[in-house]
Amino acid sequence: MTPLCSNPLFTRLADAERILVAGAGGGFDIYSGLPLVLSLLHQGKQVHLANLSFSSLAGLPVDDWIAPDLAVVTPDSAVHQSYFPERTLAQWLSRHGYPSTVHAFPQTGVRPLRAAYQALIDLHCIDAVVLVDGGTDILLRGDEAGLGTPEEDLTSVAALAALNDIPTRLVVSVGFGVDAYHGVNHVQVLENIAALERDGAYLGAFSIPRATREGALYLDAVTHAQRNTPEHPSIVNGSIAAAVRGSFGDVRFTDRTRDSELFVNPLMSLYFAFDLPGLAARCLYLDRIEDTHLMRQVHSRIAEFRESIATRPPRNFPH
Repeated sequence: MTPLCSNPLFTRLADAERILVAGAGGGFDIYSGLPLVLSLLHQGKQVHLANLSFSSLAGLPVDDWIAPDLAVVTPDSAVHQSYFPERTLAQWLSRHGYPSTVHAFPQTGVRPLRAAYQALIDLHCIDAVVLVDGGTDILLRGDEAGLGTPEEDLTSVAALAALNDIPTRLVVSVGFGVDAYHGVNHVQVLENIAALERDGAYLGAFSIPRATREGALYLDAVTHAQRNTPEHPSIVNGSIAAAVRGSFGDVRFTDRTRDSELFVNPLMSLYFAFDLPGLAARCLYLDRIEDTHLMRQVHSRIAEFRESIATRPPRNFPH
């Protein structure tokens, strides 16, 4: 058993030498894993980055594609594109002297995404994978009152769940509460975490303190991304960063939230960590998306599943 003074997530990664940290749900999800990436780099680990991308990857040169559905993004990639989180992160990493390659996956179904993950794992001899979700919809099993936007997240989970040759596969979720805007009931999220604890798949939670080197660098990276993507800054990472700074309530950091009320709070700065195979085993529809090749197939399979079940009613926090 892990002693209380040790962090179970980092204990699981202690023997890994080459770690892949990947954003599960597209957009700025890889930024949600940046404190972990930096901590692992500061420990002397070899860390590679990847992200399921919402960027326009089709315009990248042929030489930037190292395998089908697997592109390499550098600080100089597609400089004409205003929205390119992977390139923006690569620029920030280069500016601070860190390895500045970010791999990008286009939006596909499970089968091609799994093949792309396998190609990346083989290329760099990866021995551990950490899948990162900015938000909590990756923790939903399918029968909750609302699922948020699970398609990309669970496609990533399904892609990695079958790669049994990788001894360590983990999921981390940060930004508890941000998915309320998309209809997620967070009492049900807590209920799911409790069930994962009973299964032995929950590895505990820990915060991102701004007083740490990694916390301070994360705040700098989010500020850099907001400045370089002014028309579409990340609400998720903006909320997490505000929580790391100690802000509370309806915090304004972008006009994108002007028509909604935020509830920034300390829970948003917590990492919740899980064993990926254990998390995958609790998803009720993972088998239905297993043979998909296109993201629209994933959408339709989840919709068909939802039509076939009775969902759990939402619950209010009792206090």
